[in-house]
Amino acid sequence: MGEEGRESSLLSLDIGTTHCKAALFTEQGKLIRIGKRNTVKYADGGWEYYDPELLWTGIAGLIREMVRSEKTRRFESIGITSMAETGLLVDRRTGEARTPFIPWFSPCSKPQAEFVAAEADPLERFCATGLRSSYKYGLAKLLWLKERDASLLPNAVWLSASDYVAYRLSGVMATDGTLAARTFAFRIDRRAWDTDWIRHFGLEPSLFPTVYPSGGVVGRVHAEAAAALGLPAGVPVVIAGHDHVAASLAVGASKPGLVMDSIGTAETLVGVMPERKLTPADWESGLSYGCYPAAGQLFWMGGLSASGGSVEWFRTVLSEPALGYDKVLELLAGMEPAPSGILYYPYLSGSGAPRPDANAKAAWIGITARHKQADLLKAVLEGTAYEMEAMRRAAEQSAGFAISRMIVTGGGTNNPHWVQIKANVSDCALELSDTPEAALLGAAMLAGIGSGLYEDAGQAEAAVAGSRNRSLIRPQAGVQDEYRRIFEQGYIPLQQPLRQYYNTNMRK
Repeated sequence: MGEEGRESSLLSLDIGTTHCKAALFTEQGKLIRIGKRNTVKYADGGWEYYDPELLWTGIAGLIREMVRSEKTRRFESIGITSMAETGLLVDRRTGEARTPFIPWFSPCSKPQAEFVAAEADPLERFCATGLRSSYKYGLAKLLWLKERDASLLPNAVWLSASDYVAYRLSGVMATDGTLAARTFAFRIDRRAWDTDWIRHFGLEPSLFPTVYPSGGVVGRVHAEAAAALGLPAGVPVVIAGHDHVAASLAVGASKPGLVMDSIGTAETLVGVMPERKLTPADWESGLSYGCYPAAGQLFWMGGLSASGGSVEWFRTVLSEPALGYDKVLELLAGMEPAPSGILYYPYLSGSGAPRPDANAKAAWIGITARHKQADLLKAVLEGTAYEMEAMRRAAEQSAGFAISRMIVTGGGTNNPHWVQIKANVSDCALELSDTPEAALLGAAMLAGIGSGLYEDAGQAEAAVAGSRNRSLIRPQAGVQDEYRRIFEQGYIPLQQPLRQYYNTNMRK
């Protein structure tokens, strides 16, 4: 119990691509209350953006909702997680936003990312940053803004969505290591901004904020914010960083050999490994790397941007009217466990690890007149499973240990047939996580570390472990070998000729 006999609670915020959320959790990880609002996107001049004042207004409303609903609780601290690469420029002196939020998915800075990539040896930069140059990252976005209007940059600071909300609460401009590591301007091998690299592009290192460890208190709720939101002044504010990394902590994938598979519109594999220098073998894996909240560890990450997106595409584009989710489940329930025999390459918006290629195109191979709608639907699910299996194998080679268990979370877990296909393709046992709102819980856990409720990430995980109740999905007997054969003799070998053809003849 907190002061005055009030029960302690942890407030967490998650600024996502489509929704902003706020939640209250107990010290044991039990969800008390959650609220959600849309993250409204706008478009101007052909590129999408988020309005910072509207985003803050939505977050402020969610905080007030939490405070009003739980007046008898003590707020120990606030943890903030968000989509990783979305950012904006803020005036260092006044705190006013100079630009909208440029979202992670905006390709506006593709030319700048290509320019950045040509300015240094790619392997050297990868070993320093854990990344390959991409339009997603803050450095390319800053060069795009500079090209549009150089007057935006003097006395400005680049803040992520989490950083900006932390600033509005505390008045402190800061970030954490998991978000700094998604700018392409931060050296994860030194855990510091790469000042020479930043200056190479005519930028000032002061464009980037102070970096705190995940779970470190960056500031406290100031009096003005407290009065406006109904919070007590002085509540610690923690930047919990990258949403997928926070979620991996919440579901227990914080030890080498355990992996979180987060299935949504996009799908992401996240795992950890002991902190060390990156190598050419890590580069060959196609994965990205960054600073994990637990001391002495790095995270590795691979993603497929059109996983659930492929299902949505099939559901809406290849059916008139669009297939309802009940119908999707009905079609899959009538299928045998055996593979469909169709290969689907799920590159509707490029491919990620282990063969990153923004120009990769989706493809079908092996369709015959006997195939029905259900066969094609199952092939879509298999294709996404093959892609994640390629990432799992690449991660095993890079990290140097076997991955035999994966913790599955996200909206895709509502489709049990999809989860079973993943188990069959990977020949791994999948733990179906029942952790609600994993990113929010991870942010709450890191807030708890900042407030002193937990000593470290290990103690935080032990505290919430009792609230988990998972089911285990095992591979179905008799089909793993056939899936392995199709993956190794079909899906993988046909990658190169398909990519070569599309990159040569169909780059648009």
